[in-house]
Amino acid sequence: MIDALDHISVAGSATAYETLLGRRAVDGRLQTGNVGLTFGAGGDALSAMVFATAALDKAERLLERRAVATTRSTRLDLSRAASHGVPIALIERSALPPPSPATLDEASAISSLDHIVVRTPDPERAIAFYAGRLGLDLRLDRSNPKWGSRLLFFRCGDLVIEIAHDLKKGVSDGPDQLWGLSWRASNIASVNARLKSAGVDVSSVRTGRRPGTEVFSVNSHTEGVPTIVIGGLTHW
Repeated sequence: MIDALDHISVAGSATAYETLLGRRAVDGRLQTGNVGLTFGAGGDALSAMVFATAALDKAERLLERRAVATTRSTRLDLSRAASHGVPIALIERSALPPPSPATLDEASAISSLDHIVVRTPDPERAIAFYAGRLGLDLRLDRSNPKWGSRLLFFRCGDLVIEIAHDLKKGVSDGPDQLWGLSWRASNIASVNARLKSAGVDVSSVRTGRRPGTEVFSVNSHTEGVPTIVIGGLTHW
């Protein structure tokens, strides 16, 4: 049913993300190798996940059979009750647009999205929705007391929807929240240097939690979205 994450909606303007990604927006959309960004929607910093499907009519029928209420316009919006508070929609698209032009060069631009983070107070509920209702492939379910988290990784195309649960807070029936982004860099040192030169507040490059990776944190030009950049062995 779901083929890819088509785009993410971010509250605010494209200007900050043009600097962050090292790419120029085209018709209000910034496109990386595997996902786009659109801007201006109200609400939280991350205001929607929009998935791509090759057949919207078929997806609508399947979601109805799976008891997921939807509203149809030019896209298919899932009810916030069904998605536990996360704004989710589907559009019909067979192929993603090409990446937006790099402002300097491809080596110093963000190449693609590694994962998007959703926080949940109820991980079992999240599994029932993302795997059972949306049909995403659950690739990892791991609790790490050292990090204080239970992490669920759902494969979607060549990126991951990461569902994070705070173990210390326990399970509750509160809403889920779209929370953060982790971007991929083909040359993490070049991206880090470009951002520093552009006046972006970034950390130094450090060893990542995933073996074979390096990461750095981005503390400005994100429109309030917790953000890291990851390089190395990034594909899932």
